[in-house]
Amino acid sequence: MVTSSHEASHRIFQDRPELLSPVFRVLGLRLPPKAAVEVLTPSPQVDSVLRISPSEGPGFLLAIETRVRRDPEQASGWTHHLAHLRAKYDVPALLLVVCQDRATARWATGPFLTGIDGWTALRTHPLVLGPDNVPVITDPEEAGRNLAMAAFSAMTHGHDQDLSTMLEALAQALSTAEPDSVAYYSELLEIGLGDTPARNTWRHLMRHVGSFFPGRGTLVEETFLEGQAKGQAKGQAQAVLRVLRARGIDVPEAVAERVTAVTDPDELDLLLDRAVTAASAEELFDAE
Repeated sequence: MVTSSHEASHRIFQDRPELLSPVFRVLGLRLPPKAAVEVLTPSPQVDSVLRISPSEGPGFLLAIETRVRRDPEQASGWTHHLAHLRAKYDVPALLLVVCQDRATARWATGPFLTGIDGWTALRTHPLVLGPDNVPVITDPEEAGRNLAMAAFSAMTHGHDQDLSTMLEALAQALSTAEPDSVAYYSELLEIGLGDTPARNTWRHLMRHVGSFFPGRGTLVEETFLEGQAKGQAKGQAQAVLRVLRARGIDVPEAVAERVTAVTDPDELDLLLDRAVTAASAEELFDAE
């Protein structure tokens, strides 16, 4: 099963393709200008596949895999999948492996050979991103210039001692960002940092509303759902009062305040049912 931090490390490339340009520079490669990025359906061998189509010249595929430990069996699947992508789409294919620890990153560089003693049929050389080559971003201005790279850097250096400085820089950069970016990166980092002390640090730094990753139990989601529930309760309470007034029943201020103070959905449903038949506003609470 894919872990939360595992998913975050490759999903960011799908959601924020602007990350590709600085990443390619880190790897010593050049991303073609004005290149369109399309997310393709991945296979079990890799986490993400992107088709990169420049405005001029041939395009290529970028298969992205996140590794948290060595897995020789998985590595043999990479060779097969690259060959499959090359044959299926008739364009070159590259493999990018993202690692959050140095030992796994060193292993992932390969090369991974297919053949027998004395003869190599295929040789796979992955591109690798890890703590040794992903830059540490501790300057808020630098983080603000490319939020995707700053977030990816923080996730990649998730076990570094100076991570708090990186998180503070990103949080400061987000303080002036668009609301959608704030919500997205707030949640992405919380997921990407996994079960680490840095996750709690990030939760304390961020207090914004909106959820891009529902069902994950993040702080952003909890805050969003709490606000959503309050909004729904307020709407139900207003519906109770509208029904009474539509029936010509006078609603004293004290009753209106009592209705709007109710937050339990079941109780509000009961009040709405009573509002349909009650002879007076006070009868809403007579049964109590």
